[in-house]
Amino acid sequence: MYSGFWRRFVASLIDALVVGVAGSILRAAAGDTAGGLLTTLAGWLYFSVMESSEKQATLGKMALGIRVVDVDGNRVSFARATGRYFSKIISAMILLIGYIMAAFTAKKQALHDMIAGTLVVKD
Repeated sequence: MYSGFWRRFVASLIDALVVGVAGSILRAAAGDTAGGLLTTLAGWLYFSVMESSEKQATLGKMALGIRVVDVDGNRVSFARATGRYFSKIISAMILLIGYIMAAFTAKKQALHDMIAGTLVVKD
């Protein structure tokens, strides 16, 4: 069964908190410029490594009992998870409409899911 908008939203809030705390620590330790670069790298790796792992989920997704799969229901590769992560930029650039699409599409896909060929499903 596909995960709905609100479950995904709460999971993203948890993930934002995790990445935000890590980013604050990195900026404090390395300074604004280097810390900003390290935060960007850490965010990419956090999402891509976790979503392509055996758990198929970030900490936020695990807490809400959801995971990322490809359109056939299989675990996603690191490359596909990376594509999904960077596709979120497009979802955000269009006034977050790419994210809101998850509330209205048949498979509850956001724009970045459609681009990457992924689904977010309940465990």
